[in-house]
Amino acid sequence: MPKGLFILNSDAFELIYGDALLAEIAGRVELVAPPQTARSILANPSLLADVEVIFSGWGAPVMDEAFLCAAPKLRAVFYGAGSIKGLATEAFWARGIAITSAYAMNAVPVSEFTLATILLSLKRTWYYALESRRLGSHPPKVSMPGAYGAKVGLVSYGMIARRVRELLKPFAIEVWVYDPFLKPADAAEDGVRLASLDEVFSECDVVSLHTPWLKETENMIRGVHFERMKTGSTFINTARGAIVNETEMIAVLTRRPELTALLDVTWPEPPVAGSPLFNLPNVVLTPHIAGSTDGECRRMGRLMVAEFDRWVRGEPMQWAISKERAALLA
Repeated sequence: MPKGLFILNSDAFELIYGDALLAEIAGRVELVAPPQTARSILANPSLLADVEVIFSGWGAPVMDEAFLCAAPKLRAVFYGAGSIKGLATEAFWARGIAITSAYAMNAVPVSEFTLATILLSLKRTWYYALESRRLGSHPPKVSMPGAYGAKVGLVSYGMIARRVRELLKPFAIEVWVYDPFLKPADAAEDGVRLASLDEVFSECDVVSLHTPWLKETENMIRGVHFERMKTGSTFINTARGAIVNETEMIAVLTRRPELTALLDVTWPEPPVAGSPLFNLPNVVLTPHIAGSTDGECRRMGRLMVAEFDRWVRGEPMQWAISKERAALLA
């Protein structure tokens, strides 16, 4: 039985694992101490001396050279959340430690949230709700596409966007995709229309952003893209705020009040005090809630148990992450 340890924020431990999964893992792993936080393990690194596996999540320690020197026997890390950007260092990759993440399970609630916001956007729900409150009465009726025959654009076609596409299949919606890496044959198989970024913004009733945050994608979405949007269309961002040039977006949204932006993420997050994003009548802000919250987090912990079972049997982990893959999950 390998020796192991939980290291993550206390509240993250309760959300992702809790007593139930702690008991299951304790039946598979000899836990050398109660669950630790990044701060507590820094104060007592001797606990790492015999640790072979770490179960973690939000609040994971940075696994740098000093950390790894204290954990010479570490063989695998099970990260029950999404991006491992904050914990994996060059020293970590150089050690060849196996690592897996629950990013696939975190994609489930994001895609569900996106589906809901797309369908509500096609009925101009945000316009009616916001204007009703502002006016104190029902606002004038406006043209709305509805779900039948509407065009929805997905910017980037990774795991979340593909799940969104699957969820949209029961509806008579035309799905357009911008992704320079998507092959025409694969697009045809999925029943989506390949398009340029400009075409997605100019032709679709709703545009949903799913691009990973990389240095190359920062400020990828510019004011010119919002200028191209159809009258009354909606932009949804559940990816990362830094992918959008928010200054330019705000300028266009100010000039074009019939557009709507639903922003679950911003840069910085939350927006700075006094940001127009708090006051623009055509902006809906939510505090990064599309991903796993409360009870949904336990699904991620459950996946880590399954991944551990694969690893201990000598099987490939389903969601193992390489250094190259980690860069795309930022």
